[in-house]
Parts: sequence; C-alpha cells; structure tokens
Amino acid sequence: MKTKNIEDIYELTPVQKGMLFHCLYDNQLSLYFFQHIFTVHGNLNIEAFEKAWQLVMDRHPILRTGFYWEEIENPLQIVYNQVKVPLNYYDWSNMDSVEQKARLESFILKDRKESFDFSQPCLMRHTLIRTTDDCYLYIWSFNHIIIDGWGGSLVFQEFVETYGALCNNQEMCLAPTRPFRDYIDWLEQQDISKAEKFWRQALQDVKAPTPLSYIEKTERIDQSFTQEVRYNEEIIQLSLTTTQALQSFATEHHLTLATIINGIWSILLSRYSCCSNVLYGCTVTGRPADLNGVESMVGRFVNTLPIHVNIDTEQLLLSWLQRFQLQLVEVRGYEYTPLTEAHKWSEVPRSSTLFESIVVLENFPVSEFIRDWKGNVEFKHSELYYRNNYPLNLVVYPNKELLIAISYDSRRFDTDTIIGIIEDIEMLLQRLITNSNVKIKDLPFLTLEQQQVTSMLEKEALFNWAFASFS
Repeated sequence: MKTKNIEDIYELTPVQKGMLFHCLYDNQLSLYFFQHIFTVHGNLNIEAFEKAWQLVMDRHPILRTGFYWEEIENPLQIVYNQVKVPLNYYDWSNMDSVEQKARLESFILKDRKESFDFSQPCLMRHTLIRTTDDCYLYIWSFNHIIIDGWGGSLVFQEFVETYGALCNNQEMCLAPTRPFRDYIDWLEQQDISKAEKFWRQALQDVKAPTPLSYIEKTERIDQSFTQEVRYNEEIIQLSLTTTQALQSFATEHHLTLATIINGIWSILLSRYSCCSNVLYGCTVTGRPADLNGVESMVGRFVNTLPIHVNIDTEQLLLSWLQRFQLQLVEVRGYEYTPLTEAHKWSEVPRSSTLFESIVVLENFPVSEFIRDWKGNVEFKHSELYYRNNYPLNLVVYPNKELLIAISYDSRRFDTDTIIGIIEDIEMLLQRLITNSNVKIKDLPFLTLEQQQVTSMLEKEALFNWAFASFS
C-alpha cells in the first residue's frame, strides 16, 4: 500500500461490512452489481466524456475508495487522492447490426460476471461502444457497496452537466459536498440499545421467514448442480392515466407511494402464504434527516430492513393502509440498523434467512433528467441490471409511467407464476384507485386455479385449528 496516495482511512458501515463479506465469499455470483445501459445519440466528445467523469470522481471520496480486510478484525475503506477514471472504448461501427447485437449480448454478460478487485479503487467502470457515426452505447457498471441509487443519480447528473459545460467551454460551479466519512461519524453516535429494543418488539413472535412454498415450482432444481443463481425478470408499465390516478389518490389520502406498494405486497404475501402475519424485506434510503447536507452525499446509505405486518382482512383497505403508514414511519427512526443485528434480535434461527422477498422503490430518477437536458448529445436510459441474494424481488421505478418489475430465481419460480403476481399487483392498484373502501378479504385477485388452491389451504388451516382445539 502506497501511503503517499492515501487521502483518508476509516471503518465500513455495518451494511458495507455485510456486503463485503458476501461479495468476497460469493465472488463468482457478482452480488450487489449494478449495470446501467444508455444509448447516446449525437456527436459525442469522448475526451470531454472522460474528463467529466474524472472531475466527478475527484469530487467524491467514495468513488476513489478501495477496501482492506486482511489480517484485521474490522475491515477498512481507504480513500485515495488520485484515481484515474476506468474508461474502455470500442468501435463497432464497421459491423452489421446482427454482429453488433451478438457481440453486445456477449459483452453485457461478460461484464456482469467480471468481479471487481475490492482492494483497489475504483469499484466502477465505464464502457463506450460506437455503433454508428453518431450513436454509442454507454455501459456504466459499479458495485453497490460504494454507491446507492440516490447517489448514483446525483453523480450521473453531475457528469452530464459537467460534460455539457466542457463541450461549451463553460465554467462549472457545483455546490460543495460532504464526504461519506461524515455519515460514518454520525453512525457511531447512535444509541444501538434503542434500536435493539425497537426491533425486539417489532419482530416479536416471528419464528421463521414467511413461506413462499405455495407459489414455488413443485419440483425445484437441485442447487448443487448449478452455482449461478439464474435470475429472470418480468416487467409491466402502468399507463400514464393510471399512474396519475394513483398519484392523485396518494395525495388525497396523505399516503406515500412506498406505503401503497409495501401494503399491496403485504396483502399479496399474506394470501400467497395463507398467513395473517407476514415478514418481508424493504429497502429504505438510510439517509438520516438530522445529518445536514445528507441529500447531497454520495455513498452507500440504502439499507434493507424487515417489515413485520399483521393483515386484518376485516379492515377496509384504505384505513389499513393509513395505519400501516404509521408503522413504516416508526421504522424510519431505526433505518440505520444493520440487518444482521435485527436478525439476531429476532426469534428466527441464524441458520435461516430472515425473509425471502424484498420490496424496492428504485431511487435512481435519471430518466426525466436526461430527457429534459439540453446538450449536444441525447442520453437514453435503456436498461438496468442489479443482483442481490434474495430469490424474489419486487422493484418499482416511480417515473411518469410507473414501472413494476419482479426479478426472481428461476430455479424456484416459473414465469407464469411471476406474471400472475404482477397482474395481481396491477389489479389491486386499480381497485385501490376505484374503490378503496372495500374490506381486504373482498379484494379480487389471483387466477381461478390459484383461488381454488388458496381456498383449499384455508380449509386445511381451519381443520388443523379445530383438530388442535380438541386435542
């Protein structure tokens, strides 16, 4: 380690520690890997492109960070003074469209499997591929340990604005930012005993993760035969009319989109598992309101927390959602809690996962920004790939037309089931807009076949209860 080029050294957040462990342990699975793909139209200035990213990286210490973990109890993150932006450039403009498509598919898969060297900065790479005289593909890949969706949106906006200024020979006056270390210092001041008390109460009586067996394949693929988790994704996009109606409904009833999406998922999970109490994971921004300037900080703040929900099917949907929102607000006060600690404070065995499904409201709102940006080129965000270690992920992209995606382990779930789940989500959102004063038990959902299975399971549960009461 060359100390002359070191700017700062400090410990990782508990969340970063967990991610580093998983990434090093399962380095062939490319966990917590982000890959953004953009199409760029216009006369791209490659020199300005590279310089813009270099200036952005110079501004944010976390983008110049590597990690050290050998022979020490607590890993460290090391900020380097100078790190050259990793930019790769390829010219495929002499190839026909068929060859370009084949090479692109191959490159994208290779990029996803190419692990980062966590001991070295930076844990980010940029690839520009020229496809025609005035068209490029831009692939931006990074590990989630250094940056979250919010921070990613910030740095990308900075990059685009800096690129535009360089192309026009303009001065760039960006506001000062606070380093990620300030958040580390804030974390050290928190009273973990209060968090422990809260989570022990919140997770009381939870003995096991909510089962997904009723929606899984009847015959699962033996995981010993394949090392790589094979994720697929199904997506639907709500119409502009439906999205606007949902936003109006939320505003009218003082609900957040996060509450609505989490509430719908809770209800569905309850129906799918035949459990009135369900447990799943929910991502939170993790940015504390009492840390000044946190909204402009770049780093890994986002956290995944357990949400334990009781579904009273006799309640009206709207009133239940309003009560549920209060629960989510209470969770926000302890969103810095490491998931490993919350798991330890629950009654779920450490040998078992705490939950198997998560809900993510993606906070990478670049689409609207780049659509409205006026420059010598046009950026279009065409694809986002992200990998974690959960088998079922509900991801919502809150753009003008709401995008709902489910990524899933295809060894455990079949495509038709996942499509059915997405259709159920869309159906319940529609019902919420049109008639929220309906009891939860009366909500329509599921295919006929699934309804029959659910009815059978409910009868089975009732029989087991009756049998137990006479035992």
